[in-house]
Amino acid sequence: MAPEFFGSDAYTPAEVARRVETVGVAKARMALVPLAMLGILAGAFIGLGTMLFVMVKADASIGFAASQFSGGLVFSLGLLLVVVAGAELFTGNNLLAMAWADGRITSREVLRNWTIVCAANFAGAASLAFVVYWSGHTGMNSGEIGRTVVRIALAKQQLPWQEAFLRGVLCNVLVCMAVWMAMAGRSVVDKAVAVAFPVTAFVAAGFEHSIANMYLMPLAMLVQWGGGSPSGPDAITLAGMGANLAVVIAGNLIGGSVLVGLTYHLIYRVRQ
Repeated sequence: MAPEFFGSDAYTPAEVARRVETVGVAKARMALVPLAMLGILAGAFIGLGTMLFVMVKADASIGFAASQFSGGLVFSLGLLLVVVAGAELFTGNNLLAMAWADGRITSREVLRNWTIVCAANFAGAASLAFVVYWSGHTGMNSGEIGRTVVRIALAKQQLPWQEAFLRGVLCNVLVCMAVWMAMAGRSVVDKAVAVAFPVTAFVAAGFEHSIANMYLMPLAMLVQWGGGSPSGPDAITLAGMGANLAVVIAGNLIGGSVLVGLTYHLIYRVRQ
């Protein structure tokens, strides 16, 4: 047989749809302890990517576009760790909607996975925030890291709910497309390339990722409390964090499960 010079060893979109569905069944039926532990890891992984993003944003010498795109690129570390090292990420698990729509898992199994994983992601992200704060990391660059964390978190807290929701929708369209394309790859390099571009895009565009916010907002509160907690409109609060997360999680769910998962289900998995 003649060599195929211009072929590809990537899985086809139809094959990816089958793989996503099969993986979704396994995720939905995973035992509680490994599911929770993998969820904690995923929250910490996304927190690490967010930490690098903040370091880029804290450098005032970088122009706006370069700062946004560079920050998005380094943030890709988080999802790459999830995809390659293995972890359970709420936003990526919104693709369980495909297996649900095909009748292979129940609504209860989907909700169980999403609830456990989202809570575990918060535990992992917030725990990393405590460790990062206690490590003295936020004091780097003469304290600019800490000030940048607070500025970013405050901007998120002050977002009108409609904007936060739509940014959450757009974010998870790109995150789930990154996960989808990573499933098409057969090597670590394939997966890295598939993850980097969509993740860089959503971060550069300023969209809202609920798990990243679970790291940023607790860390911002720690920075503020460490310097004497402010009051009034400049304070990051538990209520403000809760309001942001509720809206962004809802947006992430619509973007990932409906606009990606159910759309691809209709294209590739609905039986004619």
